[in-house]
Amino acid sequence: MGEPITVSIRREVDPERIAEATAWVQTGVNLANNYPGFLGSGWVRAGESSHVWHMLYRFANEQTLEAWEQSPERTWWLSMGEGFVRSERSRRRTGIEGWFDEPSTGSVPVPDAAASGSTSEAELVPAPPRWKQAVTIWLGFFPVNLLFAYLVAPVPGWGELPIWVRALATTVVLTPLMTYWVLPWVTRMLRGWLHRAR
Repeated sequence: MGEPITVSIRREVDPERIAEATAWVQTGVNLANNYPGFLGSGWVRAGESSHVWHMLYRFANEQTLEAWEQSPERTWWLSMGEGFVRSERSRRRTGIEGWFDEPSTGSVPVPDAAASGSTSEAELVPAPPRWKQAVTIWLGFFPVNLLFAYLVAPVPGWGELPIWVRALATTVVLTPLMTYWVLPWVTRMLRGWLHRAR
């Protein structure tokens, strides 16, 4: 069915209508929560007087995300915000590319939105060169793989197992570690180098 997709949104709202915007955003979260595949969301403001809002929501795959984004409930909800949402930018992140995303301020109009007269915009965030991504993954994988090899070496019978069983066990253990902890940490540490001007 595909992999989970996270959508990040930056909205500017009318500072005179913060209370209304707060209720509106929470209504959108509540509506999305009723859709299959919804994995959660969150939203924050930079400060009490800030009119810039940041929101994330996540769906299980492309199909469930599209079902929500094309739903009549979401269309109705977006129309309720037209009076106080001044601009909107969004970005989708999925798979390994999401590890290398950098916050962006640039944006371009979305063709669908431009045709409908909406102010929605989508951010274009260039990923680092592939060779930098490969180096980053290797810098995370090599020490973790080496440590795992040292830890399992004393296990009785480990060396006698068929190589495919050892490879299976290694990848089953290390893949979640790399995905949820090691690679996010390594990319944070190397962010300046990853996104240095080419």
